[in-house]
Amino acid sequence: MNGPILVFGRSGQVAQELALLSRRVDRAMVFAGRETLDLADHAAIDGLIARLDPGAVINAAAYTAVDKAESETDAAYALNRDAPAAMAAACAARGLPFVHFSTDYVFDGGLDRPYVETDATGPTGVYGASKLAGEQAVAAAGGVSATLRTSWVYSRHGANFVKTMLRLAGDRDEVGVVADQVGRPTWARDCAEGALAALDHLAAGTAPGGVYHLSGAGDASWADLAEAVFELSRARGGPTARVRRITTADYPTPARRPANSRLDCGKLETAMIWRARDWRESLATCLSEMEL
Repeated sequence: MNGPILVFGRSGQVAQELALLSRRVDRAMVFAGRETLDLADHAAIDGLIARLDPGAVINAAAYTAVDKAESETDAAYALNRDAPAAMAAACAARGLPFVHFSTDYVFDGGLDRPYVETDATGPTGVYGASKLAGEQAVAAAGGVSATLRTSWVYSRHGANFVKTMLRLAGDRDEVGVVADQVGRPTWARDCAEGALAALDHLAAGTAPGGVYHLSGAGDASWADLAEAVFELSRARGGPTARVRRITTADYPTPARRPANSRLDCGKLETAMIWRARDWRESLATCLSEMEL
């Protein structure tokens, strides 16, 4: 793979973990965030790829405000469909491997088992619909690409559920957390490592492109995750609180969340020789790196 890896996104959780990974494994990466270009400018996307002449491209940029997307439809589709469409087209024209991130929200959450890649999609909100449209646009570009669907991403960077729980525990003794939504928490570092593995396999021609699921191993509800966060934090002398288990109906939001967000990673594990880490193991490592 000649040239650096171009990463769209700089401040997001996965982008920041890719930056750390690039130093750890000595892989050259160039990051393009909001200060570099406007992702709504498709000519600028093509121009940047032409100018930098990268060896591969990862899209770690997205509109992720799930509830705000219900009232900001145009913005969600601009970042989640149109921008990756432009990236995929530019990569296809130059024969560059391209990795794009998507989400468990492309499913309606109605199954009683983990989702596999061939299950019917059915997003219930604008965010999920815009991400599904992005998947379809990447596939339609016809290049060598992989779309990695992930779920419940957390890290020590940016805003996420784990950091929100720690912040709330600093203000109160008890936190109400939804217990009837189940998923597989995913450390952003695992996303970064999975993206790099996917690029290498695509470049070498040792795995086919297409859609793959990438998440932590093991099931949890949001309440389970919160309890694990507080247990680990308490052991390190950090903030902690009791978890009051509530239902989705007790915590209404503008966008409907899937009741089942579990993603089966078997296809990725077979094709890319990549293994999901147990979410409790990843969470413990993540919290050990945080200042509590």
